[in-house]
Amino acid sequence: MDRSYEAKLKYSRVMLKVSGEALEGAQGFGIDPAVLQTIASEVAAAASEGVQIAIVVGGGNFFRGVDRWAGLDRATADYVGMLATVMNAICLQSALEALGVQTRVQTAIEMQEIAEPYIRRRAIRHLEHGRVVIFGAGTGNPFFTTDTAAALRAAEINADAFFKATKVDGVYDSDPATNPAAVLHRRLSFRDVLERELHVMDETAITLCKENDIPVVVFNLTKPGNVLRAILGDQEVGTSIGGSCASSSTARPAAAAPVGTSGNLSGSETDA
Repeated sequence: MDRSYEAKLKYSRVMLKVSGEALEGAQGFGIDPAVLQTIASEVAAAASEGVQIAIVVGGGNFFRGVDRWAGLDRATADYVGMLATVMNAICLQSALEALGVQTRVQTAIEMQEIAEPYIRRRAIRHLEHGRVVIFGAGTGNPFFTTDTAAALRAAEINADAFFKATKVDGVYDSDPATNPAAVLHRRLSFRDVLERELHVMDETAITLCKENDIPVVVFNLTKPGNVLRAILGDQEVGTSIGGSCASSSTARPAAAAPVGTSGNLSGSETDA
């Protein structure tokens, strides 16, 4: 590894949150192999530069607890959703290892035949040895989103930054799916997000990041090279959230957004 290059990295250890929705691609359900391969390639490129990478994958491409049917209680539905995240985690692990990236899956619900149980110190040791660590099954508890699970794990492993990979460029001042003139925010404070109720992540997740001083970057996963660019600290990638400074927006109209965007963050589905 080129140590001179490593010294230039803005972040040495990061948490990457990938929504289940991102994995389904245009299929609308399940896993699109092409999308999975693209994500794995992006992560592999970042890992090859010496960045320690932890990942939390949602499960909304298979099942979302909030979409349960009558007769299925919320706690049970959330457990089903946790199992969906594990399916995504082991598929991503396989895709990464096919590229030669050493990877470990740790789950909050023990399933020893396919993954390690979550142990904080072991996870950190894997990261220190250059392995990508994928956390599955959320927090292991119902009523918490995978965004919250990712924020919690980010705090536990002392991550330098939290990257939320979405399907558009970041956080807008209005829904870019319905307003072509929506403006992309480049920088926001945690206070902006909480007080203005911007739909970036659920309140518990954003509060965890705020209290542990973990900056958040929301960016477009579908653009080639964006994962590496974001981790290297490219200010032109996505929306940066952190600190208590006043918000700053780039007056840039939204590009065409995919159908199904909601709130101020296109592609946001915090339970997935």
